[in-house]
Amino acid sequence: MRRSKGDRILELSLKSIQDKENWKGYHLPGYDPVKIAENTAKRPQWMHFGSGNIFRIFPAVICQRLIEQGEMDTGIVCCEGYDDEIITKCFRPYDNLTIGVTLNPDGKLDKEIVASMADSLTMLHDREQVAGVMKEPSLQMVSFTITEKGYSLRNADHELVPAVVADMEAGPKDCKSFMAQLTAMCIERGRACGKPLSLVSMDNCSHNGEKLQAAVMEIAKAWLDNGKISEADYGYLEKEIAFPWSMIDKITPRPHPVVEEQLIADGVEGISPFVTSKHTYVAPFVNAEKPQYLVIEDQFPNGRPMLEHAGVIITSRDIVNKVEKMKVCTCLNPLHTCLAVYGCILGYTSIAEEMKDPQLSRFIDRMSHEEGMPFVVDPGVINPEDFLNEVLKERFPNPFMPDTPQRIATDTSQKLSIRFGETIKAYMASPDREASELKLIPLVQAGWLRYLIGVNDSGEAFEISPDPLLPAMKERLLGMELGKPVDKEKLRPVLSDATIFGVDLYECGLAERVIGYFEEMMAGPGAVRKVLERYVG
Repeated sequence: MRRSKGDRILELSLKSIQDKENWKGYHLPGYDPVKIAENTAKRPQWMHFGSGNIFRIFPAVICQRLIEQGEMDTGIVCCEGYDDEIITKCFRPYDNLTIGVTLNPDGKLDKEIVASMADSLTMLHDREQVAGVMKEPSLQMVSFTITEKGYSLRNADHELVPAVVADMEAGPKDCKSFMAQLTAMCIERGRACGKPLSLVSMDNCSHNGEKLQAAVMEIAKAWLDNGKISEADYGYLEKEIAFPWSMIDKITPRPHPVVEEQLIADGVEGISPFVTSKHTYVAPFVNAEKPQYLVIEDQFPNGRPMLEHAGVIITSRDIVNKVEKMKVCTCLNPLHTCLAVYGCILGYTSIAEEMKDPQLSRFIDRMSHEEGMPFVVDPGVINPEDFLNEVLKERFPNPFMPDTPQRIATDTSQKLSIRFGETIKAYMASPDREASELKLIPLVQAGWLRYLIGVNDSGEAFEISPDPLLPAMKERLLGMELGKPVDKEKLRPVLSDATIFGVDLYECGLAERVIGYFEEMMAGPGAVRKVLERYVG
């Protein structure tokens, strides 16, 4: 890796960032991180579980802004409940500092030293210290970015996993799973100080607060039924613990080699990415796009930091839900799914490169504006048209955002219902529109079926991304090959399955159109491109 002129050597540490002249080109914290850490140890306000990439470049930066504005004089206590190597190898060796790098569409990198993470703990090694923070009356919020799977107590067959069953029987003192330990620490807080608390999921999943609440209360109910906790303990969780809903949106890919090279050229040492034993891709730096949105329901019974002064939208649950629907059903997620399936079929490995494809870029532009936007949910706090235009013109075309259609194509069977089914239902319910008039949404649905064949438009096999319905779908599409007639009856069980598409495509008048598109795309190599040229323009 090349070094910069002058060959300066920079170490990511509290001592090093004192020399501001050396760190020219970086936004340095406008406060004393040591003093902030001391204040946090005395009266913590904010704790966070899940210390991965999006946390370090979004919530942690929100906290940094509030400290710099004088709105807060404490930082965040970070805790990792899954992968302790993030803390032991990526936080502590660097004095809990992170380099946050914003990837602008023009190629310019905005670089910042984030120092708002006042302490770093693990559930594996620091359980008592974590529990101690949870008991502090000053604690106002505990936030989470642990992925949607982190809230689940059940396996794919909807059965409680053995570890959770064991914890339900053992009770709060001897529990091992993360959700059980969280529930136990909330109960300990109730017994210690009785003060209320907000548990704020910031994960990118619908009704995230509800998922967190359901997990906590199911464990607590089992303990109550087993005589492991009292009615008062359960009542505290019911009445004093709030579970606000939120919507978060910021694309944060894995650490990128281009960013690493730039930091090394600046003279920064020891910041190379690595993979933990639990397969987490992490580095002392995080790279992400500039656009970001965080909308949180205003449920903070013990008070909260002035998050809105750092760009967070604080609002009602209904508005959070509407923002979620705007994004997931119309303005972002349906476009991602379209680019994902067609990108894989056409051999693309970059969303930004797909946006240079005249058919694909026109496809998502027309689909969103002509078919989605007439029924978009307008939340009032974010303008849907502005949000959509930002996606189309700034976010997706950003060549410095290394996002792939292969990643986005993961679990598509679980996404089609919410991403397209809600719009189809809106057409069905409309007094002056018909679902059968849709042309481009069915083309995405047909594209998914074509994608599942596992052969690209050149006739070469490719690897289909993981999906829980993949084995079943392969069975249903067995025998369908390029250049051979399509057995329409084999598609009937698929296209009539409302759990996949949100509606029965036969009932709403779209099945024949989907089949027609699929037949055309199965004609042979090059057929997918011809279909796009014919129907997208």
